Amino acid sequence: MAYEFYYWPWIQGRGEVVRLALEYAGADYVDVGRGSEDDGQGVAAIRAFLAPDADQPQPYAPPFLKAGDMMISHAAAILLYLGSRHDLAPADEAGRLWAHQLQLTVSDFVKEIHDTHHPISNALYYEEQMEPAKQRSEHFLEIRAPKYLGYFERAIAGSPAASGYIIGDKATYPDLSIFQMVAGLRYAFPKAMARIEPDFPLASKLHDTVAALPRIAEYLASERRIPFNEKGIFRRYPDLDD
Repeated sequence: MAYEFYYWPWIQGRGEVVRLALEYAGADYVDVGRGSEDDGQGVAAIRAFLAPDADQPQPYAPPFLKAGDMMISHAAAILLYLGSRHDLAPADEAGRLWAHQLQLTVSDFVKEIHDTHHPISNALYYEEQMEPAKQRSEHFLEIRAPKYLGYFERAIAGSPAASGYIIGDKATYPDLSIFQMVAGLRYAFPKAMARIEPDFPLASKLHDTVAALPRIAEYLASERRIPFNEKGIFRRYPDLDD
C-alpha cells in the first residue's frame, strides 16, 4: 500500500517530521502536494480535502496522511500510527506512549519556534510585527529553547540503552524529530545556537547521528528534501538571532 502524504510543497513546516519518518522507514509514499495537478495531485488535491463536505470527516489542516481508507491528521498522530507499523517506536504499550509524549513535546516546541517570528498573528507579515518578534525571540533564546533542549538532553541521558538515542538502541521517530528541531534552529539562529548548543552535547550528537543514517543521508542530499526558507517554521531573520 502506498501512502498519500499531504502537505504544502514549498516548505518543510510541520510536515517534515512525517517525511523523515517515511523516508527512514523506506515506506512507499506519494508526496501529493509536490505532484502535478495534471495527475490529480498538487495543491489543488490538498485543498479538495479541506473544502466543506458534510459527508466525510475532515482534517483541520495539513499535514495529513491517507493510509488505505483512513485519513490521519496532525504530525504526532501520524507518527503514532506509523511508529507501530514500521518499527519506528517501541513494541510495548508503555514505550509507544513514551514516544508519543516526546513527540507532543516536540509539537509544543514547534509552536514556540514559530511564534518567534509571528508573535502576534499569522495574518500579519513578519515586517508588521518585528519589534514584538525581537522581544519574543530574545525570551525564546534565553529561556525557552534551553528549557526544551535541556529536557531532551535529560531524556537522552536517561535512556536505559545508553545508545545515544532517546528511547532504545536504534532510531525511533522522536529521534528524527529532534534532529529536525536542531537542524532548524541551526538554520534560523546560527549565532545563538553557536552559544547555546554546546550546553546540550547529547542532543547535538543525536542530530549528527541521525543525519548520518543511510536513508536519512540520502534523503537530505536529494531533491525530495525541501531547503529551509523564510516561509516555514524555521526562518533566518538576522535581527532575531541573538
